[in-house]
Amino acid sequence: MADKVSIVKCDDYSKSKECIIEALSMIGGLSSIISEGDRVLLKPNVLAARKPEDAVTTHPSIVAAMCELVKDAGGIPVIGDGAGITRPGATAHAFRISCIEDVAKSQGVQLLNFQTEGYVEVEIPNAMHFSTLHISKAITDADVIVSLPKMKTHELTYYTGAVKNMFGALPLKTRKEMHLLGDRKIFGEAVIDLYSIAKPHLAVMDAVTGMEGNGPAHGTPIKTGAIIASYDCVSLDVIASGIMGVDPIQVPTTVAAQERGFGSQVPEVVGIDPKTITMRYKPSSGCVLFNVPPFVTKFFGKYFEMKPKINTSKCVLCGACAMNCSVKAIDEVEDHLEINKEKCIMCYCCRELCPANAVDIDMSLLAKIITTVKR
Repeated sequence: MADKVSIVKCDDYSKSKECIIEALSMIGGLSSIISEGDRVLLKPNVLAARKPEDAVTTHPSIVAAMCELVKDAGGIPVIGDGAGITRPGATAHAFRISCIEDVAKSQGVQLLNFQTEGYVEVEIPNAMHFSTLHISKAITDADVIVSLPKMKTHELTYYTGAVKNMFGALPLKTRKEMHLLGDRKIFGEAVIDLYSIAKPHLAVMDAVTGMEGNGPAHGTPIKTGAIIASYDCVSLDVIASGIMGVDPIQVPTTVAAQERGFGSQVPEVVGIDPKTITMRYKPSSGCVLFNVPPFVTKFFGKYFEMKPKINTSKCVLCGACAMNCSVKAIDEVEDHLEINKEKCIMCYCCRELCPANAVDIDMSLLAKIITTVKR
């Protein structure tokens, strides 16, 4: 059964690989989804530059184990994500601090920064809110996608797991637009617009140490002691959210997914009884922020801008930025290059790849205030 969910007790990250092997064996293994030579994208949660013990990011031992298992199955693993911070260089820094970069080096696999890999525009059949989306080229280039989420609370969706983990495939501008929809239900539906065209073939959840409280980035680590796996992300989320004491029908992404025909409301569970590890995670206190009327968040949101801008005094007109811009937002105007702010999706690829360091960030006053406070 595609919606079968396995749960294996895992009290220590030193046992990650053996526990993942056991969890996968219960649902059919990797051979059913990976063929010889397949390019397999491993998508961990690398939200921000935080150490593994902070429980913000997927633990590196989980990623390393999956690299080895994909190789054993004949696949070619690559690791990729895009951080959720509106700051150039954020993803590269997050890979480093979370030790995911070390995993890629030790395993000899390619590490993909979604912000610099480029984005492609994809049409969304039966879309609820976004008829087209720009998604990371790493997603469309992959033969197989594996979601490697961290079990955490979330201030908007209450719980974040295998489905929401794919949010990192979007450029920052689109993530912002979805957040500014101002309603949990609508936000969940928008995420499923993405999920419908970036649907992983497998999910393996790091629930060894989860996060409670002010998730997904500022909560407290909590020991759950499990590895959870399924070929179906929605079914996994139903079981995982229940384990942390969140009713699945309260999770906007789960509700929207099931309304679109994804997943099962009552998945088959194999392995240990979820009741043996169920504990009530403290919810995010930030949830109250989303009781603010949508027009308020939209009003302030439109004044938060961090757009790239070419510094003509430094620019050497090499054209690297224009050649690597996914949405063709950079044009030559008279004797200089200029970024079209209407087309720009804020992936910061131009800034990352400019050899002359000639791309600055043009911040609105609100953005300057917020980023100063966050530092």
